[in-house]
Amino acid sequence: MRIVIAGATSALGIETARRLEEAGHDVVAVGTNAERLEAVPAAERAVVDLTDPAAVEQLATRLGDVDGLVHLVGGWRGGGGLAGQTDDDYDWLEARVVTTLRNTTRAFAGAIGRSTAGRIAIISTKGVEKPTAGNANYVALKAAAETWLAAVGHELRETAAETHVIRVKALVTAQERAASPERKFPGYSDVTDVAQELAELFA
Repeated sequence: MRIVIAGATSALGIETARRLEEAGHDVVAVGTNAERLEAVPAAERAVVDLTDPAAVEQLATRLGDVDGLVHLVGGWRGGGGLAGQTDDDYDWLEARVVTTLRNTTRAFAGAIGRSTAGRIAIISTKGVEKPTAGNANYVALKAAAETWLAAVGHELRETAAETHVIRVKALVTAQERAASPERKFPGYSDVTDVAQELAELFA
């Protein structure tokens, strides 16, 4: 299968790409930093501003047939209760969490719907189950992303395609555990486990 990873340069993106390639899939790694993209195992790499709908449409046109989209664009800003939920932080998060998802799903949904086993997956947060004031911007936008993906699923309801949401509290790498051996990271999800879960969607 040919799978686009949006936001591929994170630790999760790199590990997911590696596992997909090991399973025999062709990975298209997409990000904004060409140097960092070189670290991602992929059949093809593309430097694209995913907040720009025209640029994403051009990418989709160039790629043609694809079978999957793994959306890993994100980030976190917050804290400070409701008073700390600034407009700047909201705009920063909205561009990454929601706008990039809207742009990529609109551009690639048609091709994924034509696949015999199309998949679209996002990473969300367990925080949407129990929002806190200090996380309000973040969880509101993650909830919006989940709702948007549900609408994408409705669009693809008459195809073989599926949409998937994987919720985590937070991610942790082996390097982070080694750097802070005194920390327990309670409830955190290991990047390798989440990458495997993503890869298995395309099995």
